[in-house]
Amino acid sequence: MAGIPTSAANPALLEAVLRRDRLIVAGGLALVALLAWAWTLTGAGTGMSMTAMTERSGMPGAMGMGMAMPVAWTPAYAVLMVFMWWIMMIAMMVPAASPMILLFATFNRKQRELGNPHVATGVFVAGYLLVWAVFSLVATGVQWGLEQTGILTPMMAVGSTYLAASVLIVAGLYQLTPLKQACLRHCRSPLDFISRHWRPGPIGALRMGIDHGAWCLGCCWFLMGLLFVGGIMNIYWITGLALYVLIEKAVPYGHAISRMVGVALAAWGVALIAGLA
Repeated sequence: MAGIPTSAANPALLEAVLRRDRLIVAGGLALVALLAWAWTLTGAGTGMSMTAMTERSGMPGAMGMGMAMPVAWTPAYAVLMVFMWWIMMIAMMVPAASPMILLFATFNRKQRELGNPHVATGVFVAGYLLVWAVFSLVATGVQWGLEQTGILTPMMAVGSTYLAASVLIVAGLYQLTPLKQACLRHCRSPLDFISRHWRPGPIGALRMGIDHGAWCLGCCWFLMGLLFVGGIMNIYWITGLALYVLIEKAVPYGHAISRMVGVALAAWGVALIAGLA
């Protein structure tokens, strides 16, 4: 048996190694998500827990809370807000991205067994998280603009009924667009993504992570914008959106669910404007 790779001589051993690697990656992803959720739930460095902020949150368009005074956006505060958004996105999006990441890890391991170039799965994950870091920068900029104009309530939700309704309507209509459905197809088909976008080496893995993150962002960016409606640190909205993103990507008939939710969001927005909600 000299000269024959151990994996080829013992397929059972190879399967055991692959299973162990999948468990390690899955455990790592679970740990990252749990830490991100823990940091978010404790207030993400804002000094107030998410539970406390949720208890004081108003519903979309609730005007009784008053408007927030513009915050002094020091460099330290701006960095805190960027990290708040980024860690929150990690908490919400990593569970939904786990099937893609686990499949990448499996293919990467098999490339190693075949003697082809392979890289750490973390490189792929880094590309994915880089996309959400860019989104967090943009979201922080939007938050800054809203705060400076006094539109945000103290609980980081828009205090204008018409603006809240507009966000709901636009988010709902986006769910019905071909772009949304195309992005959702890529997010729901990890194997198809791997077969079409596989690139060898560290740069290739990073680019794959960025590509997948871009499709994921295209699928979810308007949904994440709904946090400005319910409150950026509202535990119910954050949890609900995270669960919905996971359902939309993982369960059968995800495209149909996406369209139904789009209609519901748009109808909710119209009802707010009409004073019916």
